[in-house]
Amino acid sequence: MNYYSTQKKAPIVSLKEAVVRGLAPDRGLYMPERIEALPASFFEEIEHMSLQDIACRVAQAFFGEDIPTEDLEKIVRDTLSFDIPLKKVKDSIYALELFHGPTLAFKDVGGRFMARLLRYLMQTDDGKRVNVLVATSGDTGSAVANGFLGVEGIHVYVLYPKGKVSEVQEKQFASLGQNCTAVAIDGTFDDCQALVKSAFMDSELNKKLTLTSANSINVARFLPQSFYYFYAYAQWKKLHRNKELVVCVPSGNLGNITAGLFAKRMGLPIQRFIAANNRNDMFFQYLQTGNALPKPSVVTIENAMDVGDPSNFERVVDLYGKQHSAIVKDISGVSYTDEQIAETMKATFSEENYVLDPHGACGMRALHEKLQPGEDGIFLETAHPAKFLDRVEPILGVPVPMPERLAWFLKREVCSVPLSTDYAAFRAFLLQ
Repeated sequence: MNYYSTQKKAPIVSLKEAVVRGLAPDRGLYMPERIEALPASFFEEIEHMSLQDIACRVAQAFFGEDIPTEDLEKIVRDTLSFDIPLKKVKDSIYALELFHGPTLAFKDVGGRFMARLLRYLMQTDDGKRVNVLVATSGDTGSAVANGFLGVEGIHVYVLYPKGKVSEVQEKQFASLGQNCTAVAIDGTFDDCQALVKSAFMDSELNKKLTLTSANSINVARFLPQSFYYFYAYAQWKKLHRNKELVVCVPSGNLGNITAGLFAKRMGLPIQRFIAANNRNDMFFQYLQTGNALPKPSVVTIENAMDVGDPSNFERVVDLYGKQHSAIVKDISGVSYTDEQIAETMKATFSEENYVLDPHGACGMRALHEKLQPGEDGIFLETAHPAKFLDRVEPILGVPVPMPERLAWFLKREVCSVPLSTDYAAFRAFLLQ
């Protein structure tokens, strides 16, 4: 499978080139040349398949031409060493719990897959160090850093907005050491993302260092996220629900919903998507008006969604041939305030005894308001609520149990490098 740039000004590349480069030379994002529709027989049998078996079949459609089946299946099964259960929250509304992996966030799927794929692709490049640059608003950093921890020949730099991630999120990537370096940027997530993109566009820097990205701009990060959409459908189908299926995705950098749209293009019978935004609502405004107007991000209690200029917007537009009318047939949008999201967290705990994290609450509220008769809704519960104790506990008024894995991280010391948003300073740091 070859990959092209969304900007259409860069050469077509192989899977290895797309993964190692991360961002195309024309600043575009790589897309597979085609999306393979899966056969009807796959969907007829899917409820009898395991998560790993489903993911292996989907991975074959994306990566099977480049990686032998045995090797690809090993990467997939090693990645998915945990469950992704579908839980009923209330009538017609289900949560896909994506927080059962090592760092208790949905990005464990893409982060672990990319770490294993990159290690596989680079195994013939003896002695060549790869520098992975990742900007994070919270969970990406921990998933990527833990996914790559101790991998020989790879060094990870996690850029994060200082003071704008939760304590446990910071400790999950800034206390590891070894081949992982945390960089605290005095700015926003968008500033972190801009530094990463500038590094990729710096031809002189790229002559001296081998750079790649582990953000969802990398095809190896976002494509595997399609796995759990198929598994969600399999679990829902097993319940013998005779309805149309709607999926609601808390949306920040738009990599997660893009993976869902790929799954739909492959034949997954999702009727429609809802993109749930917080006050960082660039995508919501685009859906309403057809105008894409990036703006500075603002801080909310759903920090992983605090993105003012989402990178994967390019992929969504490219997937639909830049046709706004086609996009809004498949996707609707909502935007909520912190107060509305807190209200949903309180009500869901009081009425259903289910603890939502702020991001999942955004999705839950959207389904509660937007589901139509004859529809079931699945929202993505993207991280464990204990990762946001300083927000969740005051809202609910009760303590939230702390999983042992998170408690272990909280005992560790943060060790990060403080930097400004100045690219020259960041460049000099990388070259040290």
